[in-house]
Amino acid sequence: MIDQKLIDRINELANKKKTVGLTDEELIEQAELRRIYLEAFRKNFRAQLDNLDIEFVEDLEQN
Repeated sequence: MIDQKLIDRINELANKKKTVGLTDEELIEQAELRRIYLEAFRKNFRAQLDNLDIEFVEDLEQN
């Protein structure tokens, strides 16, 4: 699950990377947090797609 704490930490590391740079440990942490975020995002998106119902309706205009 994607929680605000995870997003905040990802953003914090991204901002630090832009300003002063990251240590090797922080780079590893950033990669792991991104992996966790993307995994959760894909799982949630897949669940939404699985619950999507699509109905095909024939075109009623017959000219």
